[in-house]
Amino acid sequence: MSLMKRVAVWVIAVPLLVVAAFALFLFFRPVPITNLQVLFNSVLGSSVAAPSENTVAQRLKAAPGFSVSVYASGLKGPRFLHFTANGNLLVSEPRQGSVLLLERGRDGRAGPARILLQGLNRPHGLDIADGWLYVGESNAVGRVRIDENDGHLLGDYSRIITGLTDEGHHWTKTVRIGPDGYLYLSQGSSCNVCEEKDPRRATIMRFNRDGSGGMIYATGLRNSVGLDWAPWSGELYATENGRDLLGDDFPPDELNLIKQGGFYGWPYINGYGVLDPDVGEGKEALLKTAISPAFGFRPHNAPLGMQFVRRPPPGYERTALVALHGSWNRTIPDGYKVVALHWKDDGSIEQRDFLTGFEHNGDVIGRPVDVAQGPDGAFYVSDDYAGLIYRVAPGAPAQSAPAASNQAPRDERLEALNETQRRALAAQGEALYRRYRCGGCHEPGQVGSFRQVRPLEHLDERYTVESLQAFLRTPTPPMPVFPLSDSEREAVAVYLLTR
Repeated sequence: MSLMKRVAVWVIAVPLLVVAAFALFLFFRPVPITNLQVLFNSVLGSSVAAPSENTVAQRLKAAPGFSVSVYASGLKGPRFLHFTANGNLLVSEPRQGSVLLLERGRDGRAGPARILLQGLNRPHGLDIADGWLYVGESNAVGRVRIDENDGHLLGDYSRIITGLTDEGHHWTKTVRIGPDGYLYLSQGSSCNVCEEKDPRRATIMRFNRDGSGGMIYATGLRNSVGLDWAPWSGELYATENGRDLLGDDFPPDELNLIKQGGFYGWPYINGYGVLDPDVGEGKEALLKTAISPAFGFRPHNAPLGMQFVRRPPPGYERTALVALHGSWNRTIPDGYKVVALHWKDDGSIEQRDFLTGFEHNGDVIGRPVDVAQGPDGAFYVSDDYAGLIYRVAPGAPAQSAPAASNQAPRDERLEALNETQRRALAAQGEALYRRYRCGGCHEPGQVGSFRQVRPLEHLDERYTVESLQAFLRTPTPPMPVFPLSDSEREAVAVYLLTR
């Protein structure tokens, strides 16, 4: 058999073997499957036909004050994005081994696309610093000189970091140049949960920009795909994909505040200090040093690319946008959207929807991967499922946003209770609050080290008894679902709103 025929056989056979092995695994250890097409996208990077412009207009909804449109189509698994100084958009296509340049267009559409680099090993992360374009391949990091004014390369591409492993799960490499001038490299784990043979896996590393002086910067990070620095503090944050096969609702995916030398739990600890049932036995001592998330996403939402807003429209001054790729292994699909994380004055983080509609009643038309803000102030979102890049631009009519109100919502249920009834329900609610040790997350002095206090303040300005009951029925992770009856949830709500 000729060399070309052998290569062709392997090109066909390897994906089929991967799918067959995965199918056998699911047969012997069944797990929920959201959607077979989504599963194949997760395992093989396969895509679907792009939705029509009409479907996009009907399905996708941007936050109030923004509009959404298709910026570029016909791409092949676009992943990470990076803008040049003059507004050209660089796009990595890992499965094609290429990095594209989309010329800055007009009227909200991209200009012509051309291949900037090809023949790479699954390129993913991109960054530009001091005239160098950096590319994170699955087993290396390379760089090449680039003229940002005309988008042409100056010289040859060379690999400055080699010998990285990429077998197993999470082969993507994200490369970013930090404000301190160092090169940061994140690389995920080779497995769902295991003790790694290569200590560089499931870490963030730091190098000099020429690739020398490599060191492991932070550990215990199962798959940190998105990296960025908060403009107001210079602190490094990273998204994190939690492990699978522990059910629909655990563990939460994470946003972590990355500290040099920090250990973030994986594989022994999940979420907010929960020992792993497979490998956590005997690792209790690690609970004292493992750093818990700065924020918890819903389980299996798969947060990938993130970017802090650096040219903020009103209301987005301390905000990061995060692409949620969505769940392949959940009974009910979840994620599939872009969210805005808002840092509040007390340091807490609030999540709000920014771009939704990729999933509706199990029908998935797209999977967001990365977010980049362009020189025009608009936000650009890659979708490796439909081969599209979306543009979310300020400018929707202001009246489309709900009218703001500084008044607390009227609580008809609370008003209907007399003083005796209020006191009785509040006392019952307080007893339940203490029984389930809610102070371990919400009360200063009771929260363990390395965990963030989540104060229960001004709840009456945001909730009624009815809406707080609804929240307690399906709380936002990392808060667990407590086994409360409807009457008990009402009692807890009355206590929290009147204490």
